[in-house]
Amino acid sequence: MGFKDLLAYTKGFELSMLIFETSKSFPKEETYALTDQIRKSSRSVCANISEAYIKRRYPKHFISKLTDADGENSETSTWLDFALACEYVSKEKYADFIKQNKEIGKLINYMINNPEKFGVKTEN
Repeated sequence: MGFKDLLAYTKGFELSMLIFETSKSFPKEETYALTDQIRKSSRSVCANISEAYIKRRYPKHFISKLTDADGENSETSTWLDFALACEYVSKEKYADFIKQNKEIGKLINYMINNPEKFGVKTEN
Protein backbone atom coordinates (compact mmCIF):
# COMPACT_ATOMS: atom_id res chain seq x y z
CA MET A 1 0.00 0.00 0.00
CA GLY A 2 1.22 3.48 -0.84
CA PHE A 3 0.20 6.89 0.44
CA LYS A 4 -2.17 7.36 -2.52
CA ASP A 5 -4.21 4.46 -1.14
CA LEU A 6 -4.79 6.18 2.21
CA LEU A 7 -8.38 7.33 2.67
CA ALA A 8 -7.28 10.66 4.15
CA TYR A 9 -5.11 11.28 1.09
CA THR A 10 -7.76 10.33 -1.49
CA LYS A 11 -10.47 12.38 0.21
CA GLY A 12 -8.06 15.29 0.66
CA PHE A 13 -7.10 15.15 -3.00
CA GLU A 14 -10.74 15.04 -4.06
CA LEU A 15 -11.65 18.07 -1.95
CA SER A 16 -8.60 19.97 -3.17
CA MET A 17 -9.63 19.41 -6.78
CA LEU A 18 -13.22 20.49 -6.06
CA ILE A 19 -11.90 23.65 -4.41
CA PHE A 20 -9.61 24.25 -7.40
CA GLU A 21 -12.51 24.00 -9.85
CA THR A 22 -14.73 26.21 -7.71
CA SER A 23 -12.02 28.82 -7.16
CA LYS A 24 -11.71 29.33 -10.91
CA SER A 25 -14.83 31.48 -10.64
CA PHE A 26 -13.49 33.69 -7.83
CA PRO A 27 -12.98 37.35 -8.81
CA LYS A 28 -9.71 38.35 -10.45
CA GLU A 29 -8.80 40.60 -7.51
CA GLU A 30 -8.65 37.47 -5.31
CA THR A 31 -6.03 35.73 -7.48
CA TYR A 32 -3.12 36.43 -5.12
CA ALA A 33 -5.20 36.40 -1.96
CA LEU A 34 -8.08 34.04 -1.22
CA THR A 35 -7.77 31.96 -4.41
CA ASP A 36 -4.06 31.35 -3.92
CA GLN A 37 -4.37 30.68 -0.18
CA ILE A 38 -7.24 28.20 -0.38
CA ARG A 39 -5.58 26.28 -3.19
CA LYS A 40 -2.26 26.11 -1.33
CA SER A 41 -3.71 24.98 1.99
CA SER A 42 -6.00 22.35 0.46
CA ARG A 43 -3.15 20.90 -1.61
CA SER A 44 -0.79 20.97 1.34
CA VAL A 45 -3.03 18.54 3.22
CA CYS A 46 -2.16 15.79 0.73
CA ALA A 47 1.49 16.81 0.46
CA ASN A 48 1.93 16.49 4.23
CA ILE A 49 0.10 13.15 4.36
CA SER A 50 2.34 11.76 1.64
CA GLU A 51 5.48 12.99 3.40
CA ALA A 52 4.30 11.53 6.71
CA TYR A 53 3.62 8.15 5.15
CA ILE A 54 6.96 7.97 3.33
CA LYS A 55 8.78 8.83 6.58
CA ARG A 56 6.69 6.52 8.77
CA ARG A 57 9.80 4.68 9.95
CA TYR A 58 10.36 7.73 12.15
CA PRO A 59 7.35 7.93 14.52
CA LYS A 60 7.90 11.55 15.58
CA HIS A 61 8.25 12.70 11.97
CA PHE A 62 5.09 10.79 11.02
CA ILE A 63 3.08 12.51 13.77
CA SER A 64 4.64 15.91 13.05
CA LYS A 65 3.77 15.85 9.33
CA LEU A 66 0.25 14.62 10.06
CA THR A 67 -0.12 17.47 12.54
CA ASP A 68 0.94 19.81 9.73
CA ALA A 69 -1.68 18.19 7.46
CA ASP A 70 -4.32 18.72 10.13
CA GLY A 71 -3.30 22.36 10.45
CA GLU A 72 -3.53 22.90 6.69
CA ASN A 73 -6.94 21.23 6.72
CA SER A 74 -8.07 23.66 9.42
CA GLU A 75 -6.68 26.56 7.40
CA THR A 76 -8.66 25.39 4.40
CA SER A 77 -11.79 25.50 6.56
CA THR A 78 -11.04 29.13 7.44
CA TRP A 79 -10.58 30.09 3.77
CA LEU A 80 -13.89 28.38 3.00
CA ASP A 81 -15.49 30.59 5.66
CA PHE A 82 -14.13 33.64 3.83
CA ALA A 83 -15.34 32.32 0.47
CA LEU A 84 -18.84 31.97 1.90
CA ALA A 85 -18.77 35.37 3.59
CA CYS A 86 -17.66 37.00 0.32
CA GLU A 87 -20.43 35.11 -1.50
CA TYR A 88 -18.01 33.29 -3.80
CA VAL A 89 -19.61 29.93 -2.95
CA SER A 90 -23.21 29.00 -2.27
CA LYS A 91 -24.30 27.91 1.18
CA GLU A 92 -24.92 24.42 -0.20
CA LYS A 93 -21.46 24.10 -1.73
CA TYR A 94 -19.91 25.52 1.44
CA ALA A 95 -21.79 22.98 3.60
CA ASP A 96 -20.62 20.14 1.36
CA PHE A 97 -17.00 21.32 1.43
CA ILE A 98 -17.04 21.75 5.22
CA LYS A 99 -18.53 18.28 5.67
CA GLN A 100 -15.71 16.80 3.59
CA ASN A 101 -13.15 18.95 5.40
CA LYS A 102 -14.32 17.67 8.81
CA GLU A 103 -14.20 14.07 7.60
CA ILE A 104 -10.62 14.55 6.40
CA GLY A 105 -9.72 16.02 9.79
CA LYS A 106 -11.15 12.97 11.54
CA LEU A 107 -9.19 10.64 9.26
CA ILE A 108 -5.94 12.53 9.87
CA ASN A 109 -6.54 12.45 13.62
CA TYR A 110 -7.21 8.72 13.45
CA MET A 111 -3.82 8.30 11.80
CA ILE A 112 -2.17 10.47 14.47
CA ASN A 113 -3.77 8.46 17.28
CA ASN A 114 -3.15 5.04 15.68
CA PRO A 115 0.26 5.25 13.97
CA GLU A 116 0.91 1.52 14.36
CA LYS A 117 -1.96 0.81 11.94
CA PHE A 118 0.02 2.63 9.24
CA GLY A 119 3.31 0.77 9.62
CA VAL A 120 4.84 3.00 12.29
CA LYS A 121 6.87 1.11 14.87
CA THR A 122 5.83 2.54 18.22
CA GLU A 123 7.54 1.91 21.54
CA ASN A 124 5.55 0.06 24.18
